[in-house]
Amino acid sequence: MALSLATPSFIVERDETRCIACQVCVRQCANDVHYVVTGDGEVASDPARCVGCHRCVTLCPTRALNVRTTPLEFRPHANWTASALTAIYKQAETGGMLLTGMGCDQPYRIYWDHMVLNASQVTNPSIDPMREPMELKTFLGAKPERLTFEVSEGGPQLKTQLSPQLELDVPILFSAMSYGSISFNACLSLARAARASGTYYNTGEGGLHPDLYQFGANTIAQVASGRFGVHLDYLNAAAALEIKIGQGAKPGIGGHLPGEKVTPEISRTRMIPEGTDAISPAPHHDIYSIEDLRQLIYALKEATHYTKPVSVKVAAVHNIAPIASGIVRAGADIVAIDGLRGGTGAAPTMVRNNVGIPIELALAAVDQRLREEGIRHRASLVVGGSVRNSADVVKALALGADAVYIATSALVAMGCHLCQNCYSGKCNWGIATQDPYLTKRLNPNIGARRLANLLRAWALEIKEMMGGMGINSVESLRGNRDHLRGVGLNQVELDALGIRSAGF
Repeated sequence: MALSLATPSFIVERDETRCIACQVCVRQCANDVHYVVTGDGEVASDPARCVGCHRCVTLCPTRALNVRTTPLEFRPHANWTASALTAIYKQAETGGMLLTGMGCDQPYRIYWDHMVLNASQVTNPSIDPMREPMELKTFLGAKPERLTFEVSEGGPQLKTQLSPQLELDVPILFSAMSYGSISFNACLSLARAARASGTYYNTGEGGLHPDLYQFGANTIAQVASGRFGVHLDYLNAAAALEIKIGQGAKPGIGGHLPGEKVTPEISRTRMIPEGTDAISPAPHHDIYSIEDLRQLIYALKEATHYTKPVSVKVAAVHNIAPIASGIVRAGADIVAIDGLRGGTGAAPTMVRNNVGIPIELALAAVDQRLREEGIRHRASLVVGGSVRNSADVVKALALGADAVYIATSALVAMGCHLCQNCYSGKCNWGIATQDPYLTKRLNPNIGARRLANLLRAWALEIKEMMGGMGINSVESLRGNRDHLRGVGLNQVELDALGIRSAGF
């Protein structure tokens, strides 16, 4: 084997006084880190293969294992960091792009953590969500500028024809994760949890497995550039449709599902040959203008008899505000925006870490632009890109979002340990893999229950925070930036977010 100059990222420690050579670690590691020493049954480890998923540590019955990051092995250098040097070593050895999974791990400012929420005191009493009703119900879709009624003997009757809406019990949806990128058991967990929680999950660009059609009332069917799995039954099975233009982890480029992940079931679902790479092009080859986008939006509405809202998903980029304005004017009912820190199954590392802008800044810019143009009511805003907890949700709503997408949070709830090795297909937690031996590690009943628990817990916390503000409905919170203050932000950042500094 050729010498590698890239040192292992992790150290695998085995306490020989605790190890009983049960070989659980050998069976549980899909990366072949642990192996049996020929002859005597002793177990050893190769740290060069370790991705830090913690599966072996978690399941070791005697707590004999520990995995820790490798101590600093390079001379300290502010510019030529260990990660920069390692990347060069790897590319010098392979001659290819470096791939990664999950979201951006660079130390960009996380604006959620620099915004604090308001609370009512004395003159504006808070509301106790334990004893008073709190409304989290959210409707996604185009809203009329005004309502007209006709008064008859039976009382007033609504004359305004309303656009189709998605009704959510909580302002949280499961973001796009395709069948192929994640396992069927993971897809099934998301679908069951969406039904149980009164929300929706997004198919991503992988089509819809026949066994998931039963969850159509809680499904958002995505139409991406590759059009994998897109047909009339697929469109009409879902509650809403989403045209994917871009995503936060890889703006401007297409997707790539390796052929080894294209099993017979995925082949049938995506309508591609078994074992072939599913490469989605960077652009939609029928969209080169807002007019082209409008044509596709209305083609999808026509195909579904104008009964379903149509969303357009884009990545958060520098000119996101005018882009969103054009999308709304093209007839989209929902604009979904995915920020810089959004996750992915596979993306070039350089693209993931250096392209796009944080979702907080994008959301603030888009909401303000649509309000200034008087078209904010014509589309709902859904944002994603590292929504980590209920406080992030509340802050997103106050910045102007109607609802949020979560993906990484959902995967973590199912067991993901963010080893960022999703593209390999060797997910030890049975999530980002199609290996039958690995996929059975994720029980969809347990996965669905954990996801539903997560949304239930977040909903309780959202109600508590709203009650503390003296608000009993998300409608009163949405776009109410007076409930936000910045901490540790400069004036340019405060102006971009449209909020004031704490203390003012």
